[in-house]
Amino acid sequence: MFLMNKFFDGAFLMFGFDVIAFVNNDQEDRVDPMIQIFPRMTKCTFRKYGVSGDEEKHDALCILPLNVVNEKIYVFLWFWFIILAILTLLTVIYRIIIIFSPRMRVYLLRMRYRLVRKDVIDTIVRRSKMGDWFLFYMLGENVDSLIFRDVLQELAHKLNRHDFHHSPGFKGEIQEA
Repeated sequence: MFLMNKFFDGAFLMFGFDVIAFVNNDQEDRVDPMIQIFPRMTKCTFRKYGVSGDEEKHDALCILPLNVVNEKIYVFLWFWFIILAILTLLTVIYRIIIIFSPRMRVYLLRMRYRLVRKDVIDTIVRRSKMGDWFLFYMLGENVDSLIFRDVLQELAHKLNRHDFHHSPGFKGEIQEA
């Protein structure tokens, strides 16, 4: 959109708003913003050779039918770019929320994979980083749900056992008397 704006000498960023305002104004009071960027008529100079071989110049008004098509294309492009910008912004906000909110990661795993128990998902999200969570999320989309449930349950069991063996009160193996 910024490159188009540069190409049109700063007239493209507000082009869609100007078109909307043009449509909403009274018939007598409005000035078409599309004609300012894409003129439909222009002055043409025709050169032809007369009977004596001299060059004759004729000034006329020329109609530019391609500019009528161009203005419609660029109005569509402007609205398309706005829609894409809004969707991109929403996606970035969604990703930021996922990155900074472990609760959202738990919620997404629970909503997507209902066969996995809540305590298993809580353990995995609490003990893993964002990249690990993303890997589990993608793995769950590409593996059978029952197998995925078993994998997560085994992983949560190993993570809990690892916590138990590395807790401050654990002294190692029990010695026989």
